[in-house]
Amino acid sequence: MALQMPKTTRKRKPTINPKLVQERLDAIYGPIEWRPRMIAVDELIFTVLTQHTSDLNAERSYDALRKAMPTWAAVIEADTHKVADAIHHGGLANQKSVRIQKILVEILQRLGHFELEFLSNLPMEEARDWLTSLPGVGPKTAAVVMAFSLKMPAFPVDTHILRVSRRLGLIGRNVTANQAHPVMEDMIPSEDRYYMHVLLITHGRQICKARIPQCGRCPLNQECPASSQ
Repeated sequence: MALQMPKTTRKRKPTINPKLVQERLDAIYGPIEWRPRMIAVDELIFTVLTQHTSDLNAERSYDALRKAMPTWAAVIEADTHKVADAIHHGGLANQKSVRIQKILVEILQRLGHFELEFLSNLPMEEARDWLTSLPGVGPKTAAVVMAFSLKMPAFPVDTHILRVSRRLGLIGRNVTANQAHPVMEDMIPSEDRYYMHVLLITHGRQICKARIPQCGRCPLNQECPASSQ
């Protein structure tokens, strides 16, 4: 059964103009061009590895997994504990190893291969439903694959984007990560979603940090309702 996107309680007008946010952040982080990072199935497994860890640790886990088991068929056939050993750098290896194998088995059973690029020819919600019907694949993971591999106008929301969007007032303080996906997609024009995703995540990593936001360096300092300046 496909995972239903969560419903928000009611629409609210953001306290800051999203276009202003894009223009100000573009001035320091742009220009940004879309380019695929990986083919879709590779992006899917990599995104599973990013859960509850840093990108650096996820990259180490992914590289180790591909070195130990160069094909996805080999990952399926391997003992689960060997998969866990290969991805231990990213933490939660026992859970992620099981999830990865289940995802790959399900894809192979459905398609007979691992090529997911056909999803880019489907309507966006059908592609999202297909991905989120895979075991352990949630809205964020599906949106990452759609945005970064399939060039579809999904808007992935990670911890950085959730934090920055709450602070700026783009979304309410109590909006969850899963609720934020449809909210951000409704707010931002489809042609701007990839661009805005990259701008917000970069801003969260470089200036609007979790513990000590550097408000004095922020180009949105005067408009931000959470600014300490």
